[in-house]
Amino acid sequence: MEDKPESPLQPRIQFPGKVLFLTICAAGIGGTFQFGYNLSIINAPTLYIQEFTNETWQARTGRALPDHLVLLVWSLIVSLYPLGGLFGALLAGPMAITLGRKKSLIVNNIFVLVAAVLFGFSCKASSFEMIMLGRLLMGVNAGVSMNIQPMYLGESAPKELRGAVAMTSAIFTALGIVMGQVVGLRELLGGPQAWPLLLASCLVPGVLQLVSLPLLPESPRYLLIDNGDTKACLAALQHFRGTRDVTSEMEEIEKEQASCQGRRARRLWELFQDRTLRRQVISLVVLSSAMELCGNDSVYAYASSVFQEAGIPTEKVQYAIIGTGSCELFTAFISSSFPGMPYLAMSCIFAFILSFGIGPAGVTGILATELFDQTARPAAYMVCGILLWTILFLVGLSFPFLVKALSHFLYVPFLFVCVCGAIYAGLFLPETKGKTFLDITEELHRLNLTKRTRVPTWSDPEVIQSTEL
Repeated sequence: MEDKPESPLQPRIQFPGKVLFLTICAAGIGGTFQFGYNLSIINAPTLYIQEFTNETWQARTGRALPDHLVLLVWSLIVSLYPLGGLFGALLAGPMAITLGRKKSLIVNNIFVLVAAVLFGFSCKASSFEMIMLGRLLMGVNAGVSMNIQPMYLGESAPKELRGAVAMTSAIFTALGIVMGQVVGLRELLGGPQAWPLLLASCLVPGVLQLVSLPLLPESPRYLLIDNGDTKACLAALQHFRGTRDVTSEMEEIEKEQASCQGRRARRLWELFQDRTLRRQVISLVVLSSAMELCGNDSVYAYASSVFQEAGIPTEKVQYAIIGTGSCELFTAFISSSFPGMPYLAMSCIFAFILSFGIGPAGVTGILATELFDQTARPAAYMVCGILLWTILFLVGLSFPFLVKALSHFLYVPFLFVCVCGAIYAGLFLPETKGKTFLDITEELHRLNLTKRTRVPTWSDPEVIQSTEL
């Protein structure tokens, strides 16, 4: 029997996992990589930006800024990044539904282009306000991508690889942190004249995503469940898996589509009103808050002051900072000797970041994808993003003052948060490994209603043929 000719409508079958791998890279380079990169590069030009702020103010008014006001302006420059992230988190849900997962990530790079221009010309324009606005826009970019990237990848990965794919968001964050620290070395772009280029270098990963991501498929679940496009879903699924035999996965997605049939996407406040989502919402709130209140991200923004406070020589601080990012990236702690207590303090910070990279950094980002169905997922990511960026803003703004107030006991409050988060995760978070989204939803529904009633009563939802927020 002769082989039938391949239909021109059928997608070209790729090597298994190749397209998924390329999608992970394309989404990550302009997503969580940008988050980590912009989180860490602001540390290198700390003194130069403070001097620039003071000189600019003196040129305008004829008098220098007091030290405490310089510190306040610097804290605002750092903290406007998470404030922008909060706005981005609020945009992420509507964007994910209106534009789709992939197109949202592409459009999101508009904020990067504008911010890079502001950073690059801030020094020539003698405007520290341009730096502040650029940081705000980069925060919006990070807020959108931090929510949509794990949603996009979680919906595109097979259930067997969902956990590994979820960890790639943390890997790209750590890679961005390390690259930001390396590029911020004085020998590269961390010098007194090159810092505007350092801040504007965020344009590079943005351009890489703009070039690569349009060539890759959209989330199959979005195409079928939100758009009702069976052919596009099948084609995307075949591209991601590298085979035309995706019958079992199509059936699983169709089951989830049937369970969501006629239901609109949940609004933000509806998540807190629905008792069938109570455990999911509590888990999301507790663990997302714990991830930011553990104090890890503040190390990257204020690593210089932390290491100087610990006693590390000034000329060696920039190399110690690279060590913090390397710990999270490689999730390995290597140390050959401890000549003194200052270096012991540095190693403790490395170990702290190592534990963060192994646990909360990778796991928390996928929680909203796994614990909520398609109708509740965008709103769940909005809740997660609001918590993440609000807490990051508050911690970033208050951290310099906490350093002065608590000194060597700075991380005691963060320790308490870590312990509470670990206890909650161990006692109340269900295992999701190897389960379909529908299986997880059914198990959580049973856990939410078991103690309330033996036979759960259902009320017919409002039938709206749309998933708009």
